[in-house]
Amino acid sequence: MKNLIQKVKENIKYILPSIVIGLFFGWLFFAGGSSSDKVNKHETEEQAVEHWTCSMHPQIDEPEPGQCPICGMDLIPKKTVQSDDEVVSADEILMTQSAIKLADIRTYIVKEGLPDKKVYLLGKAQADERKIAELTARFSGRIEKLYVNFTGQNVKRGQRLATIYSPELVAAQKELSEAISFKKTNPSFYTAARNKLKLWDLSESQINDIEKSGKPKLYFDILSPISGTVTLRHVALGDYVKEGNALFQVVDLTKVWVLFDAYESDLPWLKKGDNVDFVFQSLPGKKFSSKITFIDPFINPQTRVAKVRVEIKNPNMEIKPEMFADGIVQSKISGKMNDILIPKSAVLWTGKRSIVYIKVPGRKNPTFRMRTVDLGPEAGNFYIINSGLKKDEVIAANGVFKIDAAAQLAGIPSMMNPEEETSNNNIYRLDTPKEFVNQLNNLLNSYLIIKDDFFAADRNKASEQAKNILKNLKKVNMELVKGDAHMYWMKQAKVIKDKAKIIAEADNIDTQRRAFKSLSEAMINVFKSFGLENEKVYVQFCPMFDDNKGAFWLSTQKQIKNPYYGDLMPTCGDTKDSIQ
Repeated sequence: MKNLIQKVKENIKYILPSIVIGLFFGWLFFAGGSSSDKVNKHETEEQAVEHWTCSMHPQIDEPEPGQCPICGMDLIPKKTVQSDDEVVSADEILMTQSAIKLADIRTYIVKEGLPDKKVYLLGKAQADERKIAELTARFSGRIEKLYVNFTGQNVKRGQRLATIYSPELVAAQKELSEAISFKKTNPSFYTAARNKLKLWDLSESQINDIEKSGKPKLYFDILSPISGTVTLRHVALGDYVKEGNALFQVVDLTKVWVLFDAYESDLPWLKKGDNVDFVFQSLPGKKFSSKITFIDPFINPQTRVAKVRVEIKNPNMEIKPEMFADGIVQSKISGKMNDILIPKSAVLWTGKRSIVYIKVPGRKNPTFRMRTVDLGPEAGNFYIINSGLKKDEVIAANGVFKIDAAAQLAGIPSMMNPEEETSNNNIYRLDTPKEFVNQLNNLLNSYLIIKDDFFAADRNKASEQAKNILKNLKKVNMELVKGDAHMYWMKQAKVIKDKAKIIAEADNIDTQRRAFKSLSEAMINVFKSFGLENEKVYVQFCPMFDDNKGAFWLSTQKQIKNPYYGDLMPTCGDTKDSIQ
């Protein structure tokens, strides 16, 4: 034991320095490394501060510190989100993989397709209005015999329906007999006597028989003009009828109409020639098919539907008027190109605008950004997208409301926060040749002049300048742009043309300014989508115009010169965006 203690005492002078040196280097690596991390973290946080916002109004986004333009409070730093060394923009919402699973968020790759839709229709069978014969009394008289005793009786063409005795007709026949003797000396008298009988619906053969016999006929038969079913009988045996009284109604039911009710939302999917498959509730197991022959040009103001008509043969008379029918139209909207289609579940609709959430490409973690889209008609479980999306973009198709709720809590662009949505997020620059952009610049120059005319409240100059807009519009060669760009230009060009015509022809400046509002919106869409060459314009907004709905316009100056009110409120409005 003494030997062991002695050895430890001898070696302690070597072990102690080693321990001290080890502790020093350990502190150097770990403590020093921790300090470096803190410095780097602090620098990263400082770099993450890119924008400034207001604690009370999170829609405010300023590049420099200052005061809130709404409430005057000092702005606070608005930091971007950082996760796993990945920096996310301030208008994006980042979600972890666990949050994606918990919210059941599923994505969809935007595709092109030929939209189709099953349109379900309810209707009724009706008689063909072209095959209805209304028989009325051509002369006064008494019903002496009745050959049709009940409604629903089938009759042939030329079959007797009733026999009538008419003193007036007897007198007219006697008049004809007397006129025969004046046939050569007074032919007009003779002709008038014959025509009188013709107007009472007597045939040429009947009149000739009266001439030959020389004796008046006391009774005349009422004949059916068509083969069909007697659907109305207005007289009974012994009734005295006056000229113009209704006698019978005969309907040919061998061919009938089926009138379906189509709601306004269904009308874009229906056209003449579309095939309708339908069944009658009272004829189970039997299926019918026919093509649309007519669509009512008017909407019924009470029911808000338009009638859609198909025609079908009914030789066995099994289809009866007023039978209920259920129809289906497998409809397709034809076009030169396929349309952009997205699921209905991907769209949030506020009543004024429709939004989707785009998955930001190139991110390590799932990241989404809001975007406004222009919806077309419904196509089954899909919407047609007129503008706002491109093929192969990825959008959230399920759990969209949960993404929007997270965006609202973060104070970034969302469905209920339209103020936060900047126009830069909604610019979809289309592939545009330089020559086309040059032609658009000429259109912009005419627009800027008419904007100044409205600021000066000069209606006449605005009218003349509107004609220049129409001239420059004709000079824009739409063949220079293809595909989506071509279709988009055609849509906006129609608005520009229609509104410029109104401005050129209107006789008061209020009407002109209302048209200028729509013209400006179309011009903004055009230059956002196709761009400008060596020019920058500002998108400015007047909140007072059009009953406080507001109106936009374009200007090359940031200073407000309101074209909607001129001298009344020259500086009303503010700059919302810029295009270049």
